[in-house]
Amino acid sequence: MFGIVKELKGNRYLYLLGLPGMIFMAIFAYIPLLGHLLAFKDYKFRDGIWGSRWVGFKHFEFFFGGHDWKLVTFNTIYLNLLFIVFGLGFALLAALLLNEIRSSLFKSTAQSLIFLPYFISWLVVSFMAYSLLNSDGILNRILIASKLDPVNWYQTPGVWPLLLTLIHIWKFSGYYSIIFLAAITSISSEIYESAKIDGASRLQQMIYITLPQLRSVVIVLTLLGIGRIFYGDFGMIYGIVGDNGMLYSTTDVIDTYSYRALRQLGDFSMSSAVVLYQSFLGLCAIAVFNWVAKKVDPDATLY
Repeated sequence: MFGIVKELKGNRYLYLLGLPGMIFMAIFAYIPLLGHLLAFKDYKFRDGIWGSRWVGFKHFEFFFGGHDWKLVTFNTIYLNLLFIVFGLGFALLAALLLNEIRSSLFKSTAQSLIFLPYFISWLVVSFMAYSLLNSDGILNRILIASKLDPVNWYQTPGVWPLLLTLIHIWKFSGYYSIIFLAAITSISSEIYESAKIDGASRLQQMIYITLPQLRSVVIVLTLLGIGRIFYGDFGMIYGIVGDNGMLYSTTDVIDTYSYRALRQLGDFSMSSAVVLYQSFLGLCAIAVFNWVAKKVDPDATLY
């Protein structure tokens, strides 16, 4: 106890500086955890959280008794793996290519252009996607002009993992490429100069110097992505797909499933049970992969 008091007194200004952030986290991250109690109660609005009847694991039994949990869990993991692998892959490639540009004007212009989609809201993206993919959209017009059969994209579930991955790459690759570029600028120029003296080409410098130096950044960003691997991008998927039941087989994720349970059925308890299941899986995933990352690179772990 004395040690805690001594620590607080000795670094009181640092703790005061971090106090607003701690208050924010407490209000919006930790206090809401009490809402997980709804998963174990038959919640009635008039009775409140504490007055509602305790039902134990009833809602979990109902959720796991059907087949929907397998579908939404698979879709969530599958789509997020596509986003992590191809999203970070294209961002890394973009950063490496941008780093090779010698014209500062062209480089800054290219960075701005690929970073711009990050600031476009999902609502606007959904309208853009609809203009491309609806039955009279741009893609079908191109297909017809090429004497090919048009595709009813919004009734073809098999193509949507690819479409959502492409949209994710378009929107987020620029953002992550900036992070990689910042890491590249921290690499000592002496290493590249030594490689030039030894006769290394630009491609060899990229492969044997730049990529190994970015390993820690790649691991951290991958860990952050894996930490949310059980969280579907609700804004993206619901904004673009909406309540289109034809596409549920490949696009319905845990977030959209729990949202429908709340909005269509008004079942707060069932929705809370699904979200608690999602949170537990996310915690397990980040713990396991952080342990794996610690074996690969102890300096690149989250904790």
